[in-house]
Amino acid sequence: MVNFELRRDRILVRFRDKKTEWVIEPRYWRNPTIAITFLFLLPLFVQTWPNILTMITTANLYAAIAIPLALQMLGTARVNFGPQLYLGLGGYTAALLNLHGGWTPGETLFAVVVVCAVVAILISPTTWIAKGLYFSLITLILPLTFLDITYIWGDIFRGEVGLTGMSPLLTLPKVTWNYLAYYYLSLLLMLLYLLICDRIVRSRIGVNLAAINENEDVARMMGVNVDRYKVFYYVFPSVLTGIVGWFIVHTFRTFAGVTYLPLEFMIKILIIVLVGGRAFLYGAIPGAYLVSIVEDSLRTLGPVNYFVFPLVLIVLIIFLPRGEGLWGLYRKRRPRDYFPKLHVRRE
Repeated sequence: MVNFELRRDRILVRFRDKKTEWVIEPRYWRNPTIAITFLFLLPLFVQTWPNILTMITTANLYAAIAIPLALQMLGTARVNFGPQLYLGLGGYTAALLNLHGGWTPGETLFAVVVVCAVVAILISPTTWIAKGLYFSLITLILPLTFLDITYIWGDIFRGEVGLTGMSPLLTLPKVTWNYLAYYYLSLLLMLLYLLICDRIVRSRIGVNLAAINENEDVARMMGVNVDRYKVFYYVFPSVLTGIVGWFIVHTFRTFAGVTYLPLEFMIKILIIVLVGGRAFLYGAIPGAYLVSIVEDSLRTLGPVNYFVFPLVLIVLIIFLPRGEGLWGLYRKRRPRDYFPKLHVRRE
């Protein structure tokens, strides 16, 4: 029998032991709806500037990497310095199979999921064994080692040049339409990641996530299978990151390890998490857009950009609320708005 319950802020539907709810109070959905509507309308105002469309598409992809990373950091209670390893695995798997095997984008997507999942499962025991700085160092070394492999086996990975000429996801009659289409596809990918991670945080699994992040020993005493959850929170975000690599390959039709595997790229993603607010999944989106705008704007300075860009990011980290970033500024003005927030351990 289905039971309906009308409460002050939501409608509940219960069927046996299952429960589904819909929020009806405006403060829960008004501002997210406005933000998403703005993102959908944004390219219509800048469609005559392909460079801006490319910039905001890149911002969506940055956010699509930062959101799973934020979930992984919360779920494993470890700071991962090498999620770009799976970005590289996903990108090179898709590119090589497409170029040399003639696989379609749909087939390469399946291969990327399998490859990233297998590699992540093999590496996941490090979340049990290594703690703190040791885990960060291990994850830092892996993508740099993969980068060296792309140089050593240059005939396969093409070293600094990278792989080019992969099949596109879409081929539309006009160039502007392609730019718009890829922006919307990247936006949908980012929003899908946000929705998935948001549902995880709100679920019973998210409660266990918070317990593990707060104190692993206490979580074990409460009956939480900490090791199993750590494997899940390491493997699942890694697969999501690999899919972003697949998307880059079939969108920009080029992929080079020298662009995505170095430490500089990882620092950029970590700063997006910090600037957006590392305790908020939603903060990855404004953080990604801000970093992309700053990066693109400073390129006009020429070589000086390589010194000014990190300085600007450091200033942002210093002056934004500690640990809460841009989302912390929003929370000060809108304290009643509800968004998932978890305590981040400061070890």
